[in-house]
Amino acid sequence: MSRSVKKGPYLDDRLMGQVLKANEAGSRTPIKTWARACTVVPEFVGHTFLVHNGRVHIKVYVTE
Repeated sequence: MSRSVKKGPYLDDRLMGQVLKANEAGSRTPIKTWARACTVVPEFVGHTFLVHNGRVHIKVYVTE
């Protein structure tokens, strides 16, 4: 089920801060996160995330 348009997309502030910091530094190291419900925004393209599935972290590379 999708999120209400009235509420807008869910975006984890901490995760967005990590992505912006990585963009600024030009770093492409994987970003570890537990925020599985976070909406993927264009700033995430080109980054690798380690998403926790309840047991282990799985690598997810975001492409266009």
